Amino acid sequence: MKSTASLSDVRQLHLPQIGSHKGQNGRLLIIGGSHLFHAASIWALEVASRIVDLVHYSSVPENNEIVMEAKKRFRDGIVVPRDDVSSYIEEDDCILIGPGMVRDDETKILTDRLLKAYPKKQWVIDAGAIQMMDLAGIPENAILTPHHGEFADLVMRATHSFPALGQAETDEDKVKFFAKSYHCIVLLKGHVDVACSGGTCDEHICRPGECSVIEGGNEGMTKGGTGDVLAGLIAALACKNDPILATIAGSYINKAAGAELYKTVGPFFNASDLAGQIPKTMKALLS
Repeated sequence: MKSTASLSDVRQLHLPQIGSHKGQNGRLLIIGGSHLFHAASIWALEVASRIVDLVHYSSVPENNEIVMEAKKRFRDGIVVPRDDVSSYIEEDDCILIGPGMVRDDETKILTDRLLKAYPKKQWVIDAGAIQMMDLAGIPENAILTPHHGEFADLVMRATHSFPALGQAETDEDKVKFFAKSYHCIVLLKGHVDVACSGGTCDEHICRPGECSVIEGGNEGMTKGGTGDVLAGLIAALACKNDPILATIAGSYINKAAGAELYKTVGPFFNASDLAGQIPKTMKALLS
């Protein structure tokens, strides 16, 4: 079943309740960044820190130092060394892995090890982690956020196990087939985003998957880093919401924020502008 995302999806999101305490509105761990790409994981951190109660951030030493210098902007954030992430995975609601990570053996080893060790956690897998992970290790209900190039690579690799996937004609069919085959959620990013869940089964009932298209966007959204902002937004929402709702609503909010920026500055905005606009757009949409 396919639907078009709308404001009603956003209005299903969990909102912080009066009288709630720190941690009750989400705890997120971000694992990302590299010696080459410093900003990507920090963009994800910028948007997530405005939504959840607590963000744990784990990157390479250079990025950790940058965030430590900026602690006044992330008062509820805790910088975590890479070799100490396991204890934080245990306690956090969702883990985002991949923004700013490069395509190398270190990324692959870390990603595969963590996904295998914690298959029951809620994962959002982005960028370098998507490109390097073992597909057989994708946890159930993990959210994958590939752009078209990354998704083409996923399809090529997946056809070894699922030959019929290579015969799917449209991007939507491929996203639906991939999500069903790997029991995950896929958000294919583009001018029109496509989000599909693979469905789940437990001992009582099987729930079919669903697909939504999210329209909108503009040429300003092609800037580097806007995908990292989206990954941070979806991961933050997935801390306290059903993962397919977090994916659809996150895409809708991201595009709506880009549309608001376009009204004032045209396409001349960047990822930091987008991260700053998202809280304003969320307030307007949820009022």
